[in-house]
Amino acid sequence: MKRIHYSWFILFITFFSIIVAGIAISSSGVFIDSFETEFGWDRAMIALAFAISLFLYGISGPFMAALLEVTGLKKMMIVSMVTLLVGLMLTLIMNEAWQLVIIWGVIIGLGASLFLTVVSPYVANHWFAKRRGLAVGILTASTATGQLILLPVLATIIDLYSWRPAIGLIMALSFIMLIIILLFMKNKPKDVGVLPYGLEEEIQESHKGKKENPIVIAFNGLFKAVKVKEFWLLAGSFFICGFSTNGLIGTHFISYSIGFGVPLVTAASLLSFMGIFNLIGTTLSGWLSDRYDNRWLLFWYYGLRGASLVLLPYALIEGSIALLVVFAVFYGLDWIATVPPTISISRQIFGVKTSGIIYGWIFAAHQVGAAAASYGGGLIYQYFNTYTFAFLMAGVFCLFACLFVMSIKKPQSSQLAKEATL
Repeated sequence: MKRIHYSWFILFITFFSIIVAGIAISSSGVFIDSFETEFGWDRAMIALAFAISLFLYGISGPFMAALLEVTGLKKMMIVSMVTLLVGLMLTLIMNEAWQLVIIWGVIIGLGASLFLTVVSPYVANHWFAKRRGLAVGILTASTATGQLILLPVLATIIDLYSWRPAIGLIMALSFIMLIIILLFMKNKPKDVGVLPYGLEEEIQESHKGKKENPIVIAFNGLFKAVKVKEFWLLAGSFFICGFSTNGLIGTHFISYSIGFGVPLVTAASLLSFMGIFNLIGTTLSGWLSDRYDNRWLLFWYYGLRGASLVLLPYALIEGSIALLVVFAVFYGLDWIATVPPTISISRQIFGVKTSGIIYGWIFAAHQVGAAAASYGGGLIYQYFNTYTFAFLMAGVFCLFACLFVMSIKKPQSSQLAKEATL
């Protein structure tokens, strides 16, 4: 019987770590109404805390990528999971809105940052020489898996008891993953005496005499990237990606649905249903990104997303479960499917060694968009008593993203061949 390569065990640990961090962030929409009812905080203030979390974990991405290079994968995962645990524990004793901003906005945002930004490309680049696109697709899909399994569970717990036991469940899962990371996580393949998956002979790496400052590494990557047109096109399209996904849908979909008479558990289940198709779509996207023009993949992803976002308000106004299911299917298929092609394009343009840092900056733009939608959606609701305008605007923005990605210059075949050997 052929022995399973240790790279797949690393993928497994990273997969479930991302699930835990992902559910901590994506569960924000489930807690909005509970926080509003128990503490009397207005929705814009609650949305501000969640927006800060989305912004902070995104903007810290490139620095997390630099710290990974300096500190190592295992230590960074331990510190991040402990930070997430601390934030979740403090949530249980908060009683002021400013505490929510600090706890959820800063501590939980920083704790989730590593897992939801750069750990996927880092693991794919360092542990896999082949099947990198598939590895990224699987890891990216893990956020959907957590949403698929846990959001309805959290909503049911809140509906039957309160929001505190729901937080306790996320804490328990975080603690379990911390133990697994401590026992089994490794920094690089050589730590267990293997080569990256698919590599038959070792490639000698040049090592500098001393480790650089992570902040210097991060900003050097940014200074290199801003000179390249494709960076701005990728960052612009990813801003719209964040605006139209976890910023808007992740934060406000459940509250938007409740406003039309959809029960909490049903709304969370619809979001979970999207997760089923997101898991399929994102994994398939990783497979496709190894084989087809990534620009065209992104064009279709953004186009389908825009059409589904325009459909959503009509489906809710009509009260049509059938249309809501259609929305969930089409939106779910490409919720995070944009990530593998975006990582692939950035790797083709900037190379394996620097693409992790630069993708961190591209993902920072994603989270700026997410934060804008999270807080902006709350403001729009507060002034107009509806989210409809925000969802229609996101749908239109997706059309601009289609234009951005098709303006990216197609990599030369020689460049693709070089990238495939790294």
